[in-house]
Amino acid sequence: MYIAAFIYQPGQRDEEFYRLSALIDEIATSLPGFVGVQSWTSADQGLINASYYWEDEASIQAFARHPRHIEAKRQYRRWYAGYQVVISKVERTYGDGAIAQLLGNARQGPVLRA
Repeated sequence: MYIAAFIYQPGQRDEEFYRLSALIDEIATSLPGFVGVQSWTSADQGLINASYYWEDEASIQAFARHPRHIEAKRQYRRWYAGYQVVISKVERTYGDGAIAQLLGNARQGPVLRA
């Protein structure tokens, strides 16, 4: 299991930003190997983190190479003051069960799909 975390500093967002953002999510969810997505904003820096979960690296590459995703990436300066992508391999997850697990949890049961 892998996470592709897209962390960005928001800039000026417009209707086109929201349209492409929704399209990117649609593309991700339609691809084989997609597990789920989570997003949050850091309170201290105002950064936004959109973390996409994938079964393997090949799935991440398919997402990165999708023509519509490439189109959106070419326009990033219109909407972002900066960004960073972090690709991580998930070794394990766990919790108390009070929060639905996006990934498998040996203590709590099966993987939930977004």
